[in-house]
Amino acid sequence: MSDCTYKESFKVAGGQLLDAVKKLVHEGNVRRIIIKQEGRTVAEFPLTVGVVGAVFAPVLAAAGALAAVLTECTIEVERAVERTATDDAKTDVA
Repeated sequence: MSDCTYKESFKVAGGQLLDAVKKLVHEGNVRRIIIKQEGRTVAEFPLTVGVVGAVFAPVLAAAGALAAVLTECTIEVERAVERTATDDAKTDVA
């Protein structure tokens, strides 16, 4: 069994940025959060699995500062999904 990653992105208004980042951090399966404005990367936060609490405070503080400046941005999220033995068997057969 191994981890598989995938990316998703969604647009948020500047005022919603901090709440969106908080929610993503608490989900637990997020590996990386990238904040973009007009296609340019403004900030990138790698998140380590198993790290909790005060370690995320700087990430949230930075997201709050960006929210004050940005009007609309895109959040790109890289998630980790654990592959099961069934998924590995399907890959090996194909």
